[in-house]
Amino acid sequence: MNAVLIIGRILLAFMFINGGYSHFTKLEAMTGYAKYKKLPAAKLGVIISGLMILLGGLSILLGYYVDLGALLLAIFLISSALIFHDFWRETDATAKMNAGTAFWKNMSIAGAALIIFALAYKGHGITADNFGMVVSKANIALWK
Repeated sequence: MNAVLIIGRILLAFMFINGGYSHFTKLEAMTGYAKYKKLPAAKLGVIISGLMILLGGLSILLGYYVDLGALLLAIFLISSALIFHDFWRETDATAKMNAGTAFWKNMSIAGAALIIFALAYKGHGITADNFGMVVSKANIALWK
């Protein structure tokens, strides 16, 4: 079962590591979209969100402060769903469908991140012994 858990962690983490990397390599394009969505301090928002998902993804991948990493991902996912995938404001049917799909994708992954947070928080399920390979058994959770 450890192999399945490690594969799941890798698949989840790489999505966020890649997304965080893209926030920095495509900073101007993402800033333009954030401005289009009327995000105040758009460039700063892109940088902060890029750091959140990069660090969150690395945390899940490495098993290092998993609770904090999962919480960062959940905060990013919920806020980006509400700000960038506001399907209820769309009038075009295709745009509404695409935004709705992205909204619910973000919310469902946020739910998974919150489950990971809850299990890692104060050792309520995820421990260094059952999370597979970790960088530091002493630092699997910030809130122990």
